[in-house]
Amino acid sequence: MHGSVDETRSRQERRCRMAVPAFVAASIFTASAGAAAAPGYPTKPIRFVVPFAPGGGLDILARLFAPRLSEGLGQSVVVDNRPGASGAIGLELTARARPDGYTLIIMSASHVAHAIVYKTSYDLFNDFAPVTQTTASSYVLVVSPGFPVQTVAELVAHAKANPGKLNYVSAGNATLQQLSTELFAAIHGIKLVHVPYKGVGAMLPDLMSGRVQMAMSSATALAPQIRAKSVRPLAVTGARREPILPDVPTMLEAGVAGFVVTQWHGILAPAGTPREIVARLQAELAKMLRQPEVATRLTNDGTVIVGSSPRDFAAFLRTEHERWAKVVRQAGIRAE
Repeated sequence: MHGSVDETRSRQERRCRMAVPAFVAASIFTASAGAAAAPGYPTKPIRFVVPFAPGGGLDILARLFAPRLSEGLGQSVVVDNRPGASGAIGLELTARARPDGYTLIIMSASHVAHAIVYKTSYDLFNDFAPVTQTTASSYVLVVSPGFPVQTVAELVAHAKANPGKLNYVSAGNATLQQLSTELFAAIHGIKLVHVPYKGVGAMLPDLMSGRVQMAMSSATALAPQIRAKSVRPLAVTGARREPILPDVPTMLEAGVAGFVVTQWHGILAPAGTPREIVARLQAELAKMLRQPEVATRLTNDGTVIVGSSPRDFAAFLRTEHERWAKVVRQAGIRAE
């Protein structure tokens, strides 16, 4: 597939949020004709779409959220895995669902990247009503254990001395891992060679063995390899150090000005979902994220709780789209 979603023009840049913001019962979305908020919502089970197969990161989050959201709403929230096309199948299903508050989807930053590079049947800004950004987590820049660099500065110096000879791996084309690494390369004026794999699990053996030299991926996912010294961490990409990797500096501390990247997650409903329902869903999700059991589990996993308003999440989506669309253009990333 070829093409991309039209680029947007929001100029406001946001950083990784480190606490749950206060709930703002506001939305830029209006109810479509015939979709007025039903009295006593919800009155039947809610479908919670996960656009990937069971067992992945989004699925784990959805299954953590669903029973607690069900308690708050007083109705069953049923996880519905719809994998395929890098999440596009689940997003298309949700975009076409009736905008009545009974279909939701959990999505991530990677879906913004995918929609920039690949032509999709849906538009992230016209076909969905943002509900909330739920969480965010840092990436970590790592190198293979035998690679002769100990810091970000040494890595950049090595890349400049060996242009086009340093390989980095990602979980696939047009992933946030690829875009984040290309942003890093553009900031430093270095040339890196992308080696895409089919998932994080597939790329790790070659990274640990030294067949490829570097990667930027989930701090949570790579923490076991870091502790085992199978890979060497150089910096995390969040605004602050990761509790699960307290000795690893941030990119900002390593001298990379303005470099803050997170793999975030959020909830969307179909466009036209009544604002009263969107507000109710956001309020329940924000309350759920503050529950001690949920907050502790997320924090222990290296995840930051957000819980933003629908308006803030909508603005954040546009900022992310603009940021990564620029990287896609500069790096010449195309559909494969």
